Amino acid sequence: MKLIASLTSPYARKVRIVLAEKKIDCPLEEDIPWNADTHVPDYNPLGKVPVLVLDDGSTLFDSRVIVEYLDNISPVSRLLPQENRPLIATRRWEALADGLCDAAVAVFLERKRPEGKQDPDWIDRQYTKINRALAAMSGDLGERTWCNNDSYSLADIAVGCCLGYLDFRFPDVEWRTSYPNLEALSERLAARPSFLDTLPPR
Repeated sequence: MKLIASLTSPYARKVRIVLAEKKIDCPLEEDIPWNADTHVPDYNPLGKVPVLVLDDGSTLFDSRVIVEYLDNISPVSRLLPQENRPLIATRRWEALADGLCDAAVAVFLERKRPEGKQDPDWIDRQYTKINRALAAMSGDLGERTWCNNDSYSLADIAVGCCLGYLDFRFPDVEWRTSYPNLEALSERLAARPSFLDTLPPR
């Protein structure tokens, strides 16, 4: 089994953190899908990372699929609740965090286009999604220690990865000032070895 990933991808970071929390040893093959010499499409027809290559040569793609697979192959540190309502709540957090990342990545890619070809309205629309997602996260978190009450889970990992991506790519989004409860959650997560070891390279 090996993981094909970019070290700057928030989706790949989520998978890498799950691997660390589950204590699953999995080699990492770095590949950037935007590069001309990428081999990512050889493993994922959508040309996206992360991709998990299984021992039989089959592949799993989309971080949500991969983390569910990983959580089920090892009983160590279960990250997805077994009961339906907490599970759906965790999946909702993950969808919200991934959706924020989708909007942020869309802005990042749009800004890589020549300045005269960028669409300011498109960028503004993605920023609106980012800001709404942050407000929803903060409101749902409230004063709790973790996203799902007192239990650390995939919800926290997903939220931590999207907040980390904002720190990495979007210093202009001052979410820490506006949402001190998200900042407190981020600081708790930042102290975990799994988060420290997967910080994107500067």
